[in-house]
Amino acid sequence: MAQSGKYPVEMKERAVAMVRELERELGGSGRGAITRTAKHLGLNAETVRNWVRDDDRGQRPSGERLAGSDADKDARIRELEQRLREAERANEILKAASAFFGPGNEPSTAQMTRFIDAYRDQFGVEPICDAVNVAPSTYYAAKNRQKNPSDRTIRAGEVVREIQRVWEDSGQLYGTHKVWTQLQREGIEVARCTVERLMRSHGLSGAVSRRGRPRTTVATSVQEQPADLVGRDFRAPGPNRLWVSDLTYVPLTEGRFCYAAFVTDVFSRAIVGWQVADTLETELALDALEMALWFRNDTLGEDLIHHGDRGVQYTAIRYAQRLDEAGIARSVGRKGDSYDNALAESIHALYKKEVINQHDCWDGTNKVTLATAEWVYWYNHQRLHSWCGHRPPLEYEQTYWYGHTLQPSAAA
Repeated sequence: MAQSGKYPVEMKERAVAMVRELERELGGSGRGAITRTAKHLGLNAETVRNWVRDDDRGQRPSGERLAGSDADKDARIRELEQRLREAERANEILKAASAFFGPGNEPSTAQMTRFIDAYRDQFGVEPICDAVNVAPSTYYAAKNRQKNPSDRTIRAGEVVREIQRVWEDSGQLYGTHKVWTQLQREGIEVARCTVERLMRSHGLSGAVSRRGRPRTTVATSVQEQPADLVGRDFRAPGPNRLWVSDLTYVPLTEGRFCYAAFVTDVFSRAIVGWQVADTLETELALDALEMALWFRNDTLGEDLIHHGDRGVQYTAIRYAQRLDEAGIARSVGRKGDSYDNALAESIHALYKKEVINQHDCWDGTNKVTLATAEWVYWYNHQRLHSWCGHRPPLEYEQTYWYGHTLQPSAAA
C-alpha cells in the first residue's frame, strides 16, 4: 500500500540517525547503510539519500538552514550558552531533589512543597517547578492552604504526626495496616483508609520487595478519562479499526534505561508505529503515533479506535489532541489492570524475547533503535504469526484487501 508523500520531520530525523549509526558500524563509507535504512522504514532509498545529503550540507529536516553570518553565529552561541546555564541549573535542582526525596515512590504535593520551600531562595520557584515537572500554581495553592487551613486539614496534621511517630518507631518498616493497628492499640481513633491516604500523600511506606525495573506507567491525575471501548476483546473486523499502544523499558549498561513505544493494529497484529528514546516524555508515544498515522494514511477510516492504558504519556493533552485531529476515538483501560491492554503487553514480551534478551547488554539507545527497526520489519513482513494462520501480519492484511477474512473465534 502506498504511503503519503509528505514525510514527518521525525521520520526524516530517525532515518538520518539510523544511517549514521550504520555507517559507524560498517566503517569507511558505510556502503549499504542507506539501502538498509530505507528497507527497514519502508522508504524509497533515493529519498533517504537526499535527506542524508541535506544533513551533510547542514540543512535540518524541517527545511531550515543553519545560519552562517557572524552575527547569526554570535546569537546562536549566546543562545546555546543560555541553554547550557539553564540545563546546568536544572541538573543541580534534580541532584538536590534526589538527595531530598531519596529512592521510593513519586513525591506527594506536600513533599514537593517542602522541597521548593527549602530551595526557592537558591534557584527560584519557577525554575524548580520546571525542572521537577510541577505547575507553579500547584505550589502556590498548597502554600495558600497552609496559611488558611481547614478543620479537616488541622485534624489531618495531628494524625500525620502520630502516624510519623509510629512509623519512625518501627524503623520505617511498618505499612498501613500495622501503623493503623498500633494507633488503635494506643487509643487513637482513626479510619484505616485515612491512615493509608495520609501515608501515601506523605511518602511513607513499609518494607517491600524491590522491583528491578523502572516504572513506565504513571497514572494521570485527570479525573475525566475516556471509557474502555474494547473490554478486553482484542479482535477487529479489518485493518485500522482498532489500534493498541503501550511502552516498555530496555535495560542498558551502567544501570541506565531506554524506552520503546509501539502501536499495533489488532486485526493483523502488525506493528504500524514505533519509537525508541532515552526518556519517558510524551514525545516518545507521540512519535510512534505519528509514524502509524503516516504509514496508514491512505487506508484510515472514520471508525478507528485507539486503546491504551492510563499512563500520563497516553492521556496527555497533546496526545489526545493529535488523536482528535486524526478523527480517532480514544479508549483507555482501568487503572493498574494490565489485562485491559493485554495485547500490547504481549507485543512487549515478544520484543523482549526476540530482540532485547538476545544480547547480554545494550550500550546505547542508537543500538536499540537499529535493532528494533530490523525486528519490526522482519516481524511485519516475514515472521509467521499464529493469529494470522501462520502468515506474516502484512501478508495476512492483503487477504482483507482482496476479500474480507474472518477473525479467529477467540482473542489471542
